[in-house]
Amino acid sequence: MSLADYAREHGLKRVGARPALLEYLAEAWKRRDFAMTMARFNSEAANARNRLGRWWTVLLPTVQALVYGLIFGVLMGSSRPDNYIPFLFTGVFLYSFISGAFGAGAGSVTGNLGLVRSLSFPRMLLPVQATIQQVFNLLPQMVLLLLTWVVFAQPITWAWLLLVPITLLMVMFSTGLALISARLTVHVQDLTKLIPFVVRIVFYTSGIFFNMERVLKHYPIALEIEKYNPIYVFVSLARGVGVAGYTTTTFMWVAAFGWAFLTLGLGIVFFWKAEERYGRED
Repeated sequence: MSLADYAREHGLKRVGARPALLEYLAEAWKRRDFAMTMARFNSEAANARNRLGRWWTVLLPTVQALVYGLIFGVLMGSSRPDNYIPFLFTGVFLYSFISGAFGAGAGSVTGNLGLVRSLSFPRMLLPVQATIQQVFNLLPQMVLLLLTWVVFAQPITWAWLLLVPITLLMVMFSTGLALISARLTVHVQDLTKLIPFVVRIVFYTSGIFFNMERVLKHYPIALEIEKYNPIYVFVSLARGVGVAGYTTTTFMWVAAFGWAFLTLGLGIVFFWKAEERYGRED
């Protein structure tokens, strides 16, 4: 009889063995308070040494939007998108959340190796708490976004309430991205060096500060491909419900639901598959 057979016969389990997926998710749900508390602590600690504290979570994307608005708004001239300031703020704020979750997720495991090696808990809670931390940053930004819509005379309608499901879908999508980036950087830590370039490329190819329909009007194939870009989909949905001159389509909603559930599902399975490898030194 082999040692493995002997262990199974006597009900012994390997230390650190990966549980079944449903069992793993159930355990993670039981410890959700751990993720919430850690996200809250990290959020407070990140701004503890700054004079303006949490105000920076609003100021940074605002300054970024103003800079892009000044530079590209002047360069584009009359070709600027309609209602340019609400258009721009919507894109910058939503993209800062998604890119923030992606980047924070990438360092969530490698940056907490001491915790991973000393405590037993579902490791997926680390990228999940990284996403929750970004949600804490997003909430005041969404308040400022609504104020921007009001200040720039966007019609207040019941459609604004659709920002709630759009935000939930974005959180699902971003959580999946965080789980995927967390595992990838555990295997190849050099990928963290490439993340800023990836974030910048996606920023310029997702219509954050320009109208993709106008830019790609002479390239119909490229425009059709762009319509499947998840960042473009989420940003376009938000503009469609709150910025005058833009509309939502059934395709956008279907694509948003598809990207959210697909990315989250793939992220969970992809991360869970390597559960036994997190924290190992080999």
